[in-house]
Amino acid sequence: MSKAKPPVLLRREEGVAHVVLDRAEARNALNLPMCLALKEMFEALDADADIRAVVLSANGPVFCAGADLKERNGRDEAWVIARRRASFATYDAIARCRKPVVAATQGPVVGSGGEILMSCDFVIASDKTTFRFPEPQWGTVGATQRLQRTIGKMRAKELLFTGRTMPVEEAYQLGLVARIVPAEALAETIAGIAEAIAAAPPLAMALTKQAVDLGSETDLNNGIRVEMAAIERCLADGGWRDGLNRFANSVGGKENPDV
Repeated sequence: MSKAKPPVLLRREEGVAHVVLDRAEARNALNLPMCLALKEMFEALDADADIRAVVLSANGPVFCAGADLKERNGRDEAWVIARRRASFATYDAIARCRKPVVAATQGPVVGSGGEILMSCDFVIASDKTTFRFPEPQWGTVGATQRLQRTIGKMRAKELLFTGRTMPVEEAYQLGLVARIVPAEALAETIAGIAEAIAAAPPLAMALTKQAVDLGSETDLNNGIRVEMAAIERCLADGGWRDGLNRFANSVGGKENPDV
């Protein structure tokens, strides 16, 4: 008996991990094996000192068609609940990864696919991307928490209640997408972003991610305390001096030419 094809692929390139959803024949629908593979992969990448950045993408014309409802046939309620908990654990593993996680989406994003993207640090989308959150139309509940925290409560309700398809331009305006690029430029754009992140001091990058995430959960005064703690940790590490030296050498001691 031939071994089942893995639902998620992983390749490493100079400090960048490329995680690729690989169920194109099923429109990359999220099933239990994909959930477990993603969770295991992101937990391993989080602990991998050689990885500086993670890119999450998908094979085929569809990023993710949502949860694979076919796997629920013949299952009871207990199985469905356990399956949903597995998906929540997967999203959490992506969100908790200390390495910057950049998502690249090339086509339709439905339901659970949106949850995966919202667990990443930011999303670069091709101009062929669309979003849809049809869980209530499927007789279930989903995307009620991350979606409202990303685009606001009323907008999340409108998308969930209607199940309409949202174009990528609207997703950008609502903050669900950080940048829109032509489909043919997506791979090159993502490669440049990942290279820039991987070239930065890893501790400063990890602490920046942590400070933003923790700061978003509190008020400004406590957020400043979070940032000061991160700054002190960077200073204690001593790597900041190397960063200053690289900056001085790169611009010849002049002001930043990009400002």
